Amino acid sequence: MASKKTKVGILGDPKLLLLQLAELHHLSELLPLTVQRLAEGDSVALARIWLIKPPEVDDCTRCRLVDECPNQQRCLHLVASAGRSLNTCHEPWTSLAGSFRRFPIGIRKVGQIASTGKSLEVASVAADSSWSAEPKWIREEKITSFVGHPLKFRGEILGVLALFSRAEPGSNCFEWLRMVADHLAASIANARAMDEIELLKGRLEQENEYLREEVQQATSMSDLLGQSPALQAVARQIELVAPTDSAVLILGESGTGKEVVAREIHRHSRRSDRPLIKVNCAAIPRELYESEFFGHAKGSFTGALRDRVGRFELADQGTLFLDEIGEIPLDLQSKLLRVLQEGELERIGEERTRRVDVRIIAATNRNLKSEAEAGRFRQDLYYRLSVFPMDLPPLRKRTEDIPLLAEHFLTRYARQIGRPRPRLTLSNVQDLQGYDWPGNVRELQHVLERACIIATDGRLKFDLIKNPSKRLEEKAIEEASPSILTESQVREFEANNIRAALKASKGKIYGDDGAAAKLDMKPTTLSSRIKAFGID
Repeated sequence: MASKKTKVGILGDPKLLLLQLAELHHLSELLPLTVQRLAEGDSVALARIWLIKPPEVDDCTRCRLVDECPNQQRCLHLVASAGRSLNTCHEPWTSLAGSFRRFPIGIRKVGQIASTGKSLEVASVAADSSWSAEPKWIREEKITSFVGHPLKFRGEILGVLALFSRAEPGSNCFEWLRMVADHLAASIANARAMDEIELLKGRLEQENEYLREEVQQATSMSDLLGQSPALQAVARQIELVAPTDSAVLILGESGTGKEVVAREIHRHSRRSDRPLIKVNCAAIPRELYESEFFGHAKGSFTGALRDRVGRFELADQGTLFLDEIGEIPLDLQSKLLRVLQEGELERIGEERTRRVDVRIIAATNRNLKSEAEAGRFRQDLYYRLSVFPMDLPPLRKRTEDIPLLAEHFLTRYARQIGRPRPRLTLSNVQDLQGYDWPGNVRELQHVLERACIIATDGRLKFDLIKNPSKRLEEKAIEEASPSILTESQVREFEANNIRAALKASKGKIYGDDGAAAKLDMKPTTLSSRIKAFGID
């Protein structure tokens, strides 16, 4: 059975509107529906809603009332409009642009309603037309009365609901409109709360995802372990810069622990209770950079099935770690620079400007200064990022830290695979310290993990190439001038190699520090070759 419509004065059916307001939970539905229902009254010319918000970018420069605005910090934003012009050539009044898209609080009648929190009824515009900013529009559209109500919820004024009519509303209509305003204010507050809950829920889901990644990363990387002077210098730099909000640029070879340093800086900062969000710039496809950094709105491009929060918003009030910053394409660096300078961004497919407060820590294994001078990286972005540059030493320059790191990683990997921890002998330490470690701490981890897996008898064995830098030089020389050895030369080379191994092991063949272990062959095989070559 269809419900019977109730017409009250110039209003169409306020009871139906009140019922519908109770069913809706999003501003994008509430606001247009309210003005559309109110504008259905035959005598209603225009219904509008303004909400109090901070001005958007360039708002004040385009506002016709900027000279009357007291502080340019908060104003009334037109968010919904509906009505019918007497001029049939005009389109319906649904545009949110125009001269009065913004009202300073306290200025003109609409601004006074927001300032005082008191309703206003002008029963006869002809008798009180001094307040109108557009007398010509009032005459052409035959506007006779104006009603405005504050949208107030729990003592806070959220905005203003206004109605321009071609007939006198009447006291009964005025009371109904105030009831609509009160219900609308409560619905707006609830909708904002729902939007905030959904935003926080989405952010929490994203943060949980990143936190899971962080836990996985934390189990594969140590904290700052070591007592070398080079590492102590890094620790002092962390203590200096962590309490500030300055941008940090971490430089160093791959595997030196740049992410570990970033986590330490965040952990000792005032933002430590907020998330540290990591972005691997080298792993993001070029076409997804903007979406990854700034987020996107549902339907903004093919595949955008829902709103997505970008990494900058996720890191709001926290820290954003931009790993491999040198991999960002040159033409996209300007958009990143704007966020760093202004703290403002727009999601893809949205016109709304969002403000974020993010501390930036960037890392790269490139020489960004040289890249900037060569034009492959924006110089202004480089200077913005390198407020506090930090150079991390490679592992080969802090070999005294290797025993401590090795003990730490062996304990971890033995626990993971459920075996007793293998014993790290002096010979093992010497082998590890004699290697150049081009992959730094990351390579050390992998070598120790593999050694822990294959050490079924409790003895560690490492697959290392001694002095790899020297071997690379020798290889380059060999490739530059290749030579062919005779059979006797090959035998002489092998014999000399065995003599060198025996000398290094002081004549010892068996054991972890014996010549056989150094040559990576069985002791019985080595003994046979010593006899074959006639080595004393």
